[in-house]
Amino acid sequence: MSLRPDDHRRKWDKDEFERIAAERLKAEIEEEERSKKKAPPIKRELLKQRDYKVDLDSKLGKSVVITKNTPTSQSGGYYCNVCDCVVKDSINFLDHINGKKHQRNLGMSMKIERSSLDQVKARFASNKRKLEEKKHEYELDTRLKEAAEEEARLKELRRERRRDKKRKLQETEDPEDGPAQSELAQIMGFSGFGASKK
Repeated sequence: MSLRPDDHRRKWDKDEFERIAAERLKAEIEEEERSKKKAPPIKRELLKQRDYKVDLDSKLGKSVVITKNTPTSQSGGYYCNVCDCVVKDSINFLDHINGKKHQRNLGMSMKIERSSLDQVKARFASNKRKLEEKKHEYELDTRLKEAAEEEARLKELRRERRRDKKRKLQETEDPEDGPAQSELAQIMGFSGFGASKK
């Protein structure tokens, strides 16, 4: 400390604080060594594709009464049973499922398995097969639609031909009755009945 009575500034004992710093550093190094010896690094599974469908629509449009005693799994929002948490909307729920915390609780790391050349070729082949099957189904569907349209066109043509034949028959029969009916209509003062002849 200071020897002069008018010097009120605090003086530090450098040797004392160097000793305290050395002890703290030693304790931190020992703690790191203990933590390394205790837990070997956890080998987590690589990230893989989800094998189930995420249910986002089951509670859509439904109203639920929530009380103080309602369990968290039945409260409003989407419940994650792995992390035991409730997320309020579907977008945040999807973010949570795909997030680091959820994947860690499932026992997966966020690393993806590196694909080999054979796996890539197999995937291309399977995708090509699926595309050909869809194309084949599409061709079959288009053929069926085209056949149905063609049938509809033929039916319409037949109806038109029948109508034309009926019109021609009526036109050939009407001239005999036509003049007499028109004279009668003129005498009575009718110019027509509001419908034109076809």
